[in-house]
Amino acid sequence: MTDFFATIRRRHSVRRYQADMAVETEKLHAILESAIAAPSAGDLQAYQIVVVRAAETRRKLADVTDHAFLAEAPVCLVFCTDAERSAQTFGERGRELFALQDTTIAAAYAQLAAVAGGLGSAWVGGFVTPDVAATLGLEAHLAPVAMLALGYAAELPEPTTRRRLDEIVVEHDA
Repeated sequence: MTDFFATIRRRHSVRRYQADMAVETEKLHAILESAIAAPSAGDLQAYQIVVVRAAETRRKLADVTDHAFLAEAPVCLVFCTDAERSAQTFGERGRELFALQDTTIAAAYAQLAAVAGGLGSAWVGGFVTPDVAATLGLEAHLAPVAMLALGYAAELPEPTTRRRLDEIVVEHDA
């Protein structure tokens, strides 16, 4: 179990990548397998993952998101909700919440798998959804909600401070 906790402690947002070092197909496959192993409402997996390796597309994503490191990282994973898939089973709550939760849980699993595989990653959530969707030519029912830049780190950032547990956790024994 300590390996899992060590993986969590090693996760930092990497924004500089060794552009000449490709992510091995086996590692990428393991990361994607980890993502789809994530729990989801009703086991519907109401999301789609777009793997972007082409340098030109990564450059376009960097341009529309204003995150230059997306062009430098050899892989970008774009996690998109498929809200209608969830809505078919769970109605409006599925459409508005469960699909989003499913997608972000899958992205979090992928990010931890990348760290466990010796890769650096950075989560990108700051972007204009229609711009990313247009760049990727996504079908209308898919909405990008998170991206992960993946690659071998060119530098490791300093760990950031975290809030203390007593500032976040509240015990409720009613």
